[in-house]
Amino acid sequence: MRPGRTGTPGRPGWRELAELVRAPAALSVPGDVVAGAAAAGRLGPRTAGLAGSSVLLYWAGMAANDWADRHLDAVERPERPIPSGRIAPGTALGIAAGLTAAGVAVAGLAGGRRALAVAVPLAGTVWAYDLRLKNTAAGPAAMAACRALDVLLGASGGRLRKAWLPAATVFAHTYTVTALSRAEVHGAEPSLPAATLAGTAVVAASAAVGRRKHWFVPAGLAAWYAHRYGRPQVTALDKPTAENIRASVGAGILNLPTLQGALTARAGAPLVGVAVAAAAPLARQLSKRLSPT
Repeated sequence: MRPGRTGTPGRPGWRELAELVRAPAALSVPGDVVAGAAAAGRLGPRTAGLAGSSVLLYWAGMAANDWADRHLDAVERPERPIPSGRIAPGTALGIAAGLTAAGVAVAGLAGGRRALAVAVPLAGTVWAYDLRLKNTAAGPAAMAACRALDVLLGASGGRLRKAWLPAATVFAHTYTVTALSRAEVHGAEPSLPAATLAGTAVVAASAAVGRRKHWFVPAGLAAWYAHRYGRPQVTALDKPTAENIRASVGAGILNLPTLQGALTARAGAPLVGVAVAAAAPLARQLSKRLSPT
C-alpha cells in the first residue's frame, strides 16, 4: 500500500475521498457560476469565490448521495468507497455535512447576503434530492434545479432575471443527463436516448445564438458540445445497454463545460467562454483515472 493513496474506513486516503466526491466531475461546476455572472454582467473577483462555493456544495452532494445509496450500492456498485469498506458511512456523512457548511460559508464571504439567498436554497435542494427525491418522478427536475440555482448563484450580485436563459439551458441539459443516469445500471428502451438526444439538440441551439460580434465562438462551442455529448447518445439509441447509457451520462457530465463556455461567450465574454470550455478535455483526462459517475 502506497502512503497517501489509500486508507482505512477510519482514515480514508486521497483516492477514496476523490472517488467519494467524484473529483473530476467538479470541473463541470465552476462554469455554471461563470455563465451566470457573465449573463448578469458581474464577472469579477467575487466570481472565483462563488465558483469555489459551488464546487464544495457539489462535492457535498456526491458524498451525501453515496451515503444515502450505500445499501443499494452494496448490490449494484460494490466497488464504491462505502460498500467496499474503504470509507465508513459515518465518515461520508460527516464529509457531506462539513462540505455543505463550508460551501454556504464561502458563498456568504464571497457574495454576501444576496449570494446566501441562493446558496442556502441550493444546499437544501442538493440534500432533498439525495435523501428524498432522487428515485421519484421529481428526481431529474430536482437535480436540474440544483444546476440552475448554481447559475443564479453566479448572477446573485446583479439582476437574476438576466441569467434566466443560461439557467434554463443548464437546467435542460442536466435533466437529460439525470434521466439517462436512472438507466445506467440496467439499460433502457431506445425511447430514452431518443428523447435526451432531441433535448441535447435544443440545448445546443439555444446556446449557439450569440451577439453579432464574435458570434462564431458560442456557435462553435455549442456545436462541439452537441457532438461530444450527442455521439454516445446516438450509440445508446442503437444499443441502449447499461454500458452505453453510462457512457452517455459520463459524456453529459464531462462536456458540460463546453456548453457553459458557449453560454458565457453568448453573454459577451468569448475569451472567458473558451477558458471555461477548456475544462472539458482536462475533465476527460482525469476521468480515465477516477470515474465521474
